[in-house]
Amino acid sequence: MEPAGAGTSAGSSKGVRRRNLLLGGAAAGVGALAAAGTQLVGGAPSSSVAAETPDNGAGTVPFFGPRQAGIGTAAQAHGAFVALDLKPGITAAGVKSLLKLLTSDAARLTQGEGALADTEAELAFRPANLTVTFGFGPGLFRVAAPGRAPSWLRPLPKFGIDRLVKEYSDGDLLLQICADDPLTVAHAQRMLLKDSRSFTTVRWIQQGFRRAYGTEKPGTTMRNLFGQVDGTANPVPGSESFERVVFGDGANRSWAENGTSLVLRRISMNLDKWDELDRSGREESVGRKLSNGAPLTGVDEHDEPDFKALNPVGFPVIADFSHLRRARPEDPSQRIFRRAFNYDVPPGGPGVSDSGLLFASFQADVDRQFVPIQKRLDDLDILNQWTTPVGSAVFAVPPGCGPDGFVGEGLFAFA
Repeated sequence: MEPAGAGTSAGSSKGVRRRNLLLGGAAAGVGALAAAGTQLVGGAPSSSVAAETPDNGAGTVPFFGPRQAGIGTAAQAHGAFVALDLKPGITAAGVKSLLKLLTSDAARLTQGEGALADTEAELAFRPANLTVTFGFGPGLFRVAAPGRAPSWLRPLPKFGIDRLVKEYSDGDLLLQICADDPLTVAHAQRMLLKDSRSFTTVRWIQQGFRRAYGTEKPGTTMRNLFGQVDGTANPVPGSESFERVVFGDGANRSWAENGTSLVLRRISMNLDKWDELDRSGREESVGRKLSNGAPLTGVDEHDEPDFKALNPVGFPVIADFSHLRRARPEDPSQRIFRRAFNYDVPPGGPGVSDSGLLFASFQADVDRQFVPIQKRLDDLDILNQWTTPVGSAVFAVPPGCGPDGFVGEGLFAFA
């Protein structure tokens, strides 16, 4: 009987010799094996990196609460605005049933669960910060709560620059569907439309986008397709200014506690014509530097513009006709919160682009905040040479709801 240690040593030697023979017999493959081993070793860090990459698809935004999500929520990469019209003969009870159904669907989808009648529930398992925000048009109020619509809930005044088409205007019920993944948005949109088709017809759908998730640091101001930094002057969600602008205060009350309004304007941007303008002309028309969005009188994006500053020949550095000057109200109560998305669809004519902005604006009172700004832009804004509003819709955004309620339940509180 051999000592255990001797036997083990002999066995190891045999094993080593056997392995050497095998390797020797496959000498031509040694380099390949070594290379493969290197790749395997080199592959480990990649796997580690992949494992450490944040999984944004699992991200969720709470649905229930006193306010609807999708307003102060950091804007996601993709958005769809869906306007529905109530079918003829729909009663208030029908609207109530519709809102209950859509609330249930939205609550589930935003938390990564399939809707009740979801035949492809797997598509809901990656919510990617999905939010669904409801807005009510005049037609919904006429059926569900006659006489209770806020006074500003009507089409905007006719502006000289408008070239509106019905395919992008008005609507009884709006669903703003936003997420960081386009597949998530598409699935949520389909499910919500499937469950609402007994009550409504689709009036229009407008889809938009921002930078893909992870492309820029969170909080970076978006750029539109003119290359401009777009939305620098926005109040910051959570701030006192945001609360006052979006949800009102004692001097400017919203139509409902924790409710607000949404104006959606589809603004066509003539990129083909914009291409003919040089860089300085572009900056002068906007009043900001293209590089970082700083006002022409400043250095950094959030520097306050100096409208009194003059150039060497005595003209204002920021021209009176610039978009920045016209959009900046003298009255501090005339502020809005914009949450816009770009759009880019195949051109239908001789041009090479059909692009623009889905300008979504939240404010407590449309007449007191949005309309005065739009009037100034309509009167004099050199940017109007390259932009044309082609769609316009106004909605009252109701408060949120609790798990036992539904969005819009307040409309029926006194019915």
